[in-house]
Amino acid sequence: MKIVIALDSFKESLTAAAACDAVARGFRAVLPQAAYHCVPMADGGEGTTAALVAARGGEWREVLVQGPLARPVTARYGRLPDGSAVMEMAEAAGLHLLAPAERDPRLTSTFGVGEMLRHALAGGARHIILGIGGSATNDGGAGMLQALGVRLLDEKGSELPRGGAALSRLARADFSDLLPDLRDCTLQVACDVNNPLCGERGASAIFGPQKGADAATVAELDAALAHYAAVLTAAGLPDKRETSGTGAAGGLGYALALLGAELTSGISLVMQAAGLAEALRNADLVITGEGRIDGQTRLGKVPFGVLQLARAQGVPVIALAGVLGAGAETLTDDGFTAIFPSIATLAPLADILAQGAANLERTARQIAAVWQLGRRG
Repeated sequence: MKIVIALDSFKESLTAAAACDAVARGFRAVLPQAAYHCVPMADGGEGTTAALVAARGGEWREVLVQGPLARPVTARYGRLPDGSAVMEMAEAAGLHLLAPAERDPRLTSTFGVGEMLRHALAGGARHIILGIGGSATNDGGAGMLQALGVRLLDEKGSELPRGGAALSRLARADFSDLLPDLRDCTLQVACDVNNPLCGERGASAIFGPQKGADAATVAELDAALAHYAAVLTAAGLPDKRETSGTGAAGGLGYALALLGAELTSGISLVMQAAGLAEALRNADLVITGEGRIDGQTRLGKVPFGVLQLARAQGVPVIALAGVLGAGAETLTDDGFTAIFPSIATLAPLADILAQGAANLERTARQIAAVWQLGRRG
């Protein structure tokens, strides 16, 4: 019997790898002879690097970069056995790197993201997977471009300062010193939003407020991004302003698209990179899950992505969650065999988070017992 275990992280409780291990322990207690294949998952956001490093047996790398306000930050990324690099922009420019009082998307920059890319390219990576969730920035990826050698100049020929507000003063962009290694690099971007760069659904309007922007700042930043993109388009660069996903991470998706990056669904990218389709071959059962499962799980979340891939191969799927939210009961209509919550008893949140592994292991053991009974029948 072959059982594939492919869970996302349980936020603030378990990494994806730890969640998979807990489920495997529960199943082994009942079905010790089965072959277990743990494939930690993520949807392109937080935990993507850790999931792929665990799934593929990769190694961690560290690099000192400039954070969103130019303070030194040690950013980690993964190097996979095939030489690919996998990283998250939030390691260098994430909202979590700033105190609430410091959050000002007029000033924050993606420069450190460019430094991460430089480091991976210098180490020989020619395939880079980049997750772009959790940003503190609204600079249209300008900081990243500057770190990669692009000069963004004002009317006097001076380099623009960093941050989204300064883009309103852009007069000319010089790409002649863009890092040559990028020409030989395949850049895949995990992007699960479809927002354009500007406008009422753009980066500033939709994501700016959570980064510290009030209404006046949103209007200022949206106008600055529109000017920035207009200057680059007039200079002969591809017009990517309306391309789906270019508004992600404060417009970082736009700059990445200019570099030829492929913006794609996070869960699809991770499943491909982790080799989940191969792991599912000839499987008898798949266990997936994440901390909360509800009706929104259909919108690009890990359990639903795993379900779609498994159903294509005719493999039944059981989902495990910490808790079930509104609409979870409707997911069996989409093909889940069953969906189970794992929390055993009411307790303070800190205790529930600490009990995550034990709760998953216990619930998995009970599922395995029922699964075994059904196979005997």
